[in-house]
Amino acid sequence: MKADWRSRFAENVRDYQGYPIGKTIQYLTDPEIISLAGGLPSPKVFQRTELRLATERAFDRDIDRIMQYSPIPGEATLVDAVLRFLERDNITIGRDNIVITTSGQHGLDLTGRLFLEPDDVVLVDRPTFAGAVVAFGMQRPRFIGVNIEDDGSDVIGMRQQLERLGRKGTPPKFIYVVPDFQNPSGITISIAKREALLDLSYEFDVPIVEDSPYRDLRYSGETIPAIFTLDQRRDGDHVIGLYTFSKLFCPGMRVGFNIGPPEVVTRMTHIKEGNILNTPKWNQDMCLAFLEDMDLEQHLENCRSYYREKLDVFLETMAEYFPPETGVSWTRPEGGLFLWVSLPPHIDTDELFFEAIEHKVAFVPGEQFYGENPEHNHMRINFSFVSKEQLAIAVGRLADCIKKRL
Repeated sequence: MKADWRSRFAENVRDYQGYPIGKTIQYLTDPEIISLAGGLPSPKVFQRTELRLATERAFDRDIDRIMQYSPIPGEATLVDAVLRFLERDNITIGRDNIVITTSGQHGLDLTGRLFLEPDDVVLVDRPTFAGAVVAFGMQRPRFIGVNIEDDGSDVIGMRQQLERLGRKGTPPKFIYVVPDFQNPSGITISIAKREALLDLSYEFDVPIVEDSPYRDLRYSGETIPAIFTLDQRRDGDHVIGLYTFSKLFCPGMRVGFNIGPPEVVTRMTHIKEGNILNTPKWNQDMCLAFLEDMDLEQHLENCRSYYREKLDVFLETMAEYFPPETGVSWTRPEGGLFLWVSLPPHIDTDELFFEAIEHKVAFVPGEQFYGENPEHNHMRINFSFVSKEQLAIAVGRLADCIKKRL
């Protein structure tokens, strides 16, 4: 007799399909494929020597504690280092405003578990980060999206949605945004729109969840204050900040942090007690060394210089292969690791993906970045991982398969 397992699954996950990007990458087994799909930083900027030395020092000093459980909110030394790190961004908080997380994805999971129940509304940009859709999706909320504009969130459209949802008695639990070099579009929210989003947050009493994985990876233009910073300037407490060191240090460390009002952080810490207990001390020690012992600013400048050159190569090659008459367009980010390519409406990039694989190039189909009513003629491109030479080749391969469908 076969057991009926599905009927035993919790309703929240009975139809839950997990992370679609992970399923996309499973097709990339051919080593000849140039992958522009994953959100991978380049190993060329990893601080291998510094990490080895930091590991030796930590093991010599504290190996017994490294091999034990550690404080659930985070190691005090790392917490203090992060507080100093945030002061660079004019964010001043205390220990009761922060919890260390085991990656940015963990920070998203804590946020979803804390605030969302089935059918709760989350207001998002269209497109938005697929990892957030997946993390929040475990609580079965409803995503209401507003098409993002060249300078960030459509604040007028969000106001209209807030008014509509308010009339229905279903206000959003929060507004979720990635303000700096958004994954997937690369778009940055302007200062005027950040202020306007805060105005909406106060007027409608809806918090903002600000996801900031890429903020220090700016290659051109002026740095714009974080929404959390702007909120503090107004003596507000309407913003929760989510951060990770995955893109700045290395993703293998799996360390990040959430910041917010003490009552929010306390509840997130309680949830952490129930889901992973503690973030490994060695990972935290390595992030502490990254912030305090390695030359942080020089490392960040090296990353910016390295990725800036790759972005320039990609943009130049796209302009060469796709003149305006092709109807192919793309964003021109000032930082981050991604950009967004839009094809004529009749081209379905989910179908195109498999043809691209045959041409030995990969991307992520754009439909994976919508909480609802996905559009099918876009693709997310990662330019940080492969070499400049491979980027140019990859664009040529994309052009070969796209132009057949124009």
